[in-house]
Amino acid sequence: MDTLLTAEIAANAPRYRRRSSTFIDGIHDVTEDQGNMAPAQLYSTMSGRLFHSGRIAIVMVGLPARGKTHICVSMARYLSWLGVKTRIFHLGDYRRATVEGGHVPEDYFYPNASPASVMLRQKILKKCREDIYAWLNHENGQVAIYDAVNPTASGRIALAKEFAKHDVQTLFIESYVDDQEILKENARNVKIHSPDFHGMDPDEAAKHYLKRIEKKIPVFETMEEEELNYVKMINAGRAFYYNNVSFNYLTHRIVFYLTNLHIKSRTTFFVRAGVAEDEESYKADAPLSLEGKAYAKKMTEALLKHRELERRLSIEQGGPDVPLRSLTVWTSTRLRTIQTAEPLKELGYKVRQRSQMSQINPGVCEKLSERAIRAMYPEEVEKHELDPYHHRYPRAESYHDLAVRLEPIILELEREQNDLLIIAHESVLRVLYSYLMHCSTMDIPKLKFPRDEIIEIIPAAYQNEAKRIHIPGLDPKTIPGSPEDIRIPVPSEPGANLPPIPGMSSPEPIEVVVTRPPEKIVNKAKEMVSDKVADED
Repeated sequence: MDTLLTAEIAANAPRYRRRSSTFIDGIHDVTEDQGNMAPAQLYSTMSGRLFHSGRIAIVMVGLPARGKTHICVSMARYLSWLGVKTRIFHLGDYRRATVEGGHVPEDYFYPNASPASVMLRQKILKKCREDIYAWLNHENGQVAIYDAVNPTASGRIALAKEFAKHDVQTLFIESYVDDQEILKENARNVKIHSPDFHGMDPDEAAKHYLKRIEKKIPVFETMEEEELNYVKMINAGRAFYYNNVSFNYLTHRIVFYLTNLHIKSRTTFFVRAGVAEDEESYKADAPLSLEGKAYAKKMTEALLKHRELERRLSIEQGGPDVPLRSLTVWTSTRLRTIQTAEPLKELGYKVRQRSQMSQINPGVCEKLSERAIRAMYPEEVEKHELDPYHHRYPRAESYHDLAVRLEPIILELEREQNDLLIIAHESVLRVLYSYLMHCSTMDIPKLKFPRDEIIEIIPAAYQNEAKRIHIPGLDPKTIPGSPEDIRIPVPSEPGANLPPIPGMSSPEPIEVVVTRPPEKIVNKAKEMVSDKVADED
């Protein structure tokens, strides 16, 4: 009787089948009642699945500290952005849900485990896989990402056959790393917060963690199975090897995305362009005003000072004394963004222009006041207030149009290995920020980027983290920024600010003229996944 109930338990019990594998972040906590298309979704279907793509299980392969979870979360973010129903199944979460407190026998992870540990492993594996089938079969899921070590060739072949019986295509993705520097950086960045290494020197913690992994290496078999579909990412995307990847459009999109992805640590900064001489004109492409030029210099000073301060703090906390990573600057082809980057260009930083990053086109609403728009286009205003993300005014772009236009930029953003500063209009920053932080389409039009803040986004395994860096000494009149995308009215909430996303909250308001230190956007995810960061599944 207990056996018969296993599938039902796995499909419905919160302990085993969780809508979120972490309960806390936007990637894992996807509400079923959002009722909106994904940001860059081109079409929707009754089932929620893309046509001609079938159901796919992406199976991760690789030892711990190889960036598997980072790859999982990044893929889920991108596929969700395209409107593909995607869910991650972290095997470690099922272990924690099955074993009270998550404490498994000492030999649980070792190849010569006791019969009791082997049985426990099989029980946890069964629950996780039944959950995958339940989601694909009964919730119209399309891509299930299975995050586990999957160390042996025989086990992978058996898994592919098992999925095939359920009419699910399988794509294996192995993250293969033998570069010791990458391994050490991954171990330091992700594992040193584990309770296992509390109070230990970060380098020592990394060394202990890598030594623990070595116990598995004798039984780990890198992928060479000719009959399986797989991609092998070598040393953080330095090289790729493909085998038999040819079964549908969606799989090719996944592979193309992987070729742009890497697991190296880097930071992305978002900043507004300075004030232009004709601030409200979309067509004029006006140059910076005197206030805009002053802003560009102060923004540059604040950014460079912050980067150096972060480097010193990292060294004080036990990090290596190494030079700062290179910084690349992206702007649109609009004059105000190019001129905002001039102080950085004069200092020798590489500045690249991206035509796709031009602001949202306001169409007939350019230079019209909100009152005039409401008087001239009352029906359009009504439609816009119902769905400010997808609606477009006559001859204008919607945020959805902008998100589709920015997809090549998103792929370049994933490929960039330097630290990156993006200088753009508020509408572009809203869309790019929402991709990295996995915001709802309903939130995107309301995100705010005042000019006296630089937003810093730091990749993390389960959810990206964000900080606000204050730019001191600005004229308060220049801070609010453009009037809601050239007078296009957007329904707003009192005090709405960055970022209206799960797991994060805005800091207390601080007087603009006061100099303040870098301020972290409260991110509860980091603390709540502290029991997961030493995961070895």
